[in-house]
Amino acid sequence: MVTLQTSPTTPTHDQLQTTRQRIDTYVQTIAARSDRRDGAFPYYLFHGADTPVKGTVLMFHGFSAKPHQMSRLADYLFRNGFNVYQATLAGHAYVNPDKNWPQVDLKPEILIPLREKVSADPVLQHFLANLAASGDGATPTPVQMVGLMARLSKLEPRLLDIIAAIERENDPDFDRYFVSSHLTYLSDAQARLAELEALPGPIYTVGLSVGGAVALALGAKNPQRVAKVVAFAPLLEVYGGETRERYINLAGPLDVKEFGWDELRFPLGCFTAANRFGAFVQSKDNIAALWPQPTLMILTENEDAADLRTNQKFAQSLSQPSMFKRYDNHYLYTFPSEALVPHPMVDPLEVSQNMSNEYWKPMYQETFRFLTQTEFKSRSLEQINEVSDLPVIPLP
Repeated sequence: MVTLQTSPTTPTHDQLQTTRQRIDTYVQTIAARSDRRDGAFPYYLFHGADTPVKGTVLMFHGFSAKPHQMSRLADYLFRNGFNVYQATLAGHAYVNPDKNWPQVDLKPEILIPLREKVSADPVLQHFLANLAASGDGATPTPVQMVGLMARLSKLEPRLLDIIAAIERENDPDFDRYFVSSHLTYLSDAQARLAELEALPGPIYTVGLSVGGAVALALGAKNPQRVAKVVAFAPLLEVYGGETRERYINLAGPLDVKEFGWDELRFPLGCFTAANRFGAFVQSKDNIAALWPQPTLMILTENEDAADLRTNQKFAQSLSQPSMFKRYDNHYLYTFPSEALVPHPMVDPLEVSQNMSNEYWKPMYQETFRFLTQTEFKSRSLEQINEVSDLPVIPLP
């Protein structure tokens, strides 16, 4: 394989100033709103004018989190020659997820009558009251999910058709039943990318979970501007199989909310939007657009958010040959279950399922290797020690 080295680029004072002004203007629009979310503002780390850099990294955190989730990786890349822009996922700079975050919901003419039926059903009302009082984040068990869907289907027989419309790819009936803002994830990220327009040199998109899906989508839609993509456990399909996916897609009428970071409660329609956006990323057009573009995907067998098989299948599709050429600049690594690496693997201090990522240092270093050399050595991630031939991780 031919190694693609990153050539330094040198932004001028005017280029940096123009970029700062564009980002600052966006940040001011967030600060001016009363429903802004503390600690969720985007930020940038730029080297001084006339300083050679390796390019600019545009980063996206995970669903319901904040940019700080990626701050340690951002700091490492900045210290080692990159400019960094830490963006906030669409709507996540604000509280009130049911108003501000991308989501999918049934159309009012279907949703309102169904909610009236739910409100009048004593079985569902008692169950929902018990669920809310359980202290489990209002998340039913798989058995309960099956029962809830059966109960809803009894109240509204059209739900069988609605299930088909949301589960089949590009089903024409989707717009008949649903309203959706899931593509806001892409349009908002496009706006963040546009704020970097004045900077010379390559842009690299990096993201975790839903942010990983956003990073892949930006790469697919902007191949002339985005040079490489790194996706950590991208949420291309929700974890949990068909039962959980159907529950997420159809439980909106129950008005069930789940807990995210900061004890924010978001409606399941927000999860549905993330799931549908992941399906969009997997479209044939996006896969074809990513074929010639180097990608690095890092996954874990200890998933509880992003479906592992879907991610592995997607990564393999990027390496499949087209009619005339095979592309070999795509890398995939999956942490085995015994590594005890959870879904939010980018922040070593983040605990999920009683696990945290002890392999974060070599993972950061191999991310650096990929961005600068278009190479990736999977054996580095088989031990927790730093890699000797790459920049060291600074002490906290």
